[in-house]
Amino acid sequence: MENKPMRQFEDFTEQLIHNHQIPGVSIGLNQDGKAVYFKGFGHRNVEKNLPVEPETVFGIASITKSFTAVAIMQLQESGKLSVHDRVKKHLPEFRTTDPEKTEQMTIHHFLTNSSGLPPLPSLVYANKRSMDEDPSTADYPGLEIDEDDQQSPLDSYEDLMDFIGGLEFDLLGPPGLHFSYSNDAFALLGAIIERASGMPYEKYVKNHILDPAGMKNSTFELDELSAQEDITMLYAKKESRNNTTAIYPAPVWWDAPSMRAAGYLKSSVQDMLRYTEIYRNNGVVDGRRILSEDSVRQMTYPYIEIEPGKFYGYGLVITPDYYGHKLVEHGGNLKAIASLMAVVPEIGLAGVVLTNLAGVPASTILMGALNEHQGYDAEHPHIRYRDAEISGEELEKYTGTYASNEGMSFSISVNQGSPVFTTQGSSYPIRFIGEDRFLVDIEDQQEILSFKSDYQGNIDRVSYHYRQFPKVKDTSKAGV
Repeated sequence: MENKPMRQFEDFTEQLIHNHQIPGVSIGLNQDGKAVYFKGFGHRNVEKNLPVEPETVFGIASITKSFTAVAIMQLQESGKLSVHDRVKKHLPEFRTTDPEKTEQMTIHHFLTNSSGLPPLPSLVYANKRSMDEDPSTADYPGLEIDEDDQQSPLDSYEDLMDFIGGLEFDLLGPPGLHFSYSNDAFALLGAIIERASGMPYEKYVKNHILDPAGMKNSTFELDELSAQEDITMLYAKKESRNNTTAIYPAPVWWDAPSMRAAGYLKSSVQDMLRYTEIYRNNGVVDGRRILSEDSVRQMTYPYIEIEPGKFYGYGLVITPDYYGHKLVEHGGNLKAIASLMAVVPEIGLAGVVLTNLAGVPASTILMGALNEHQGYDAEHPHIRYRDAEISGEELEKYTGTYASNEGMSFSISVNQGSPVFTTQGSSYPIRFIGEDRFLVDIEDQQEILSFKSDYQGNIDRVSYHYRQFPKVKDTSKAGV
């Protein structure tokens, strides 16, 4: 493969890598199913001076959700389930505090993150055995662990359902009405796949997706890979008191058997570009049909809006107007992982980026490469937002602290007439862009804050990072 020149993108990315101290980045682009660009920045193992190669294995985190959706669609094609089935048809023991709404939840609602489930603390307990073995857990960004918490690890789907059934929380509303990203919903889709297929989720994915697509370096179990030297080292970031940052090896991979369907597949850029053919080539990879054309259409339909111009399909984020074409993508973040897969089927373009450090701007890197490949500026997002006018008095109604049950929290305040977003001890200016929405740039990535009001017109929650965060502390004048 002869790389297409991408000088502006590479200069831009080198600066991002320097700023964020990313040990290794693997990025590749395909055009019409053929490799046109690959670049390994940095190292898969800094200490051994090993470079990043196309076959280097990284975690892909939540891109795994799209594989889970593919599995569901395959099982629908074979008549073993329907996306319109009630969840309780397959998981009769699943329950929440609202039996009536729980009864209404369907597989479609789980696939589109629209079941009404809010962010829940399950993921921490599903990861608990790994975290307990990993000294770097203390340095994972935004994670707060209560050492006195006696909750047992959630090792199985049954553990997970028992845990959710014992939690006290309010559903966001009737199924289908509200979007909120749910690791729990996708984890339980793994349970549905297991029961409908009669085999473990991981084996189903290997037999029906990975092997037919020729993804030889993709697995849930790293011990299965023959080339262990091709697996990246994991890295973590430690902030010191004198404002310096140290990047250090953190070799323990987090695993969560009850949540593997939500984000625990490992893969390489080479393999993941093969996988993108499902969406570029109407379900066919190298002459082998993985999905029907109709299933691909269902997966890539924009069912529910998640922020202006972006929607969720089945395990995929859909942007109907990306420079005039449909963009199909999904990213992932977990310990030592920041990733993104993106496909523009109408023009035959696909790209994947994988990194070995959490909380870094993987999406900015890949979108920069896609931009330059198409002749656009690598540094500018395809959507530009204009600032809107807002008075100081109006700003006050948005102030307060917002927190999710997943452990994330942030606050909105006003400093000298300007709104400020604060999370994990760092503050960032935010811009009002109209319609109860603000834009914040965090770590070289844009995020939208969309505020929601209760029936009395008071701001009671906000959508951020694709999740619904209730207001837990009101610092506005009206709430003092």
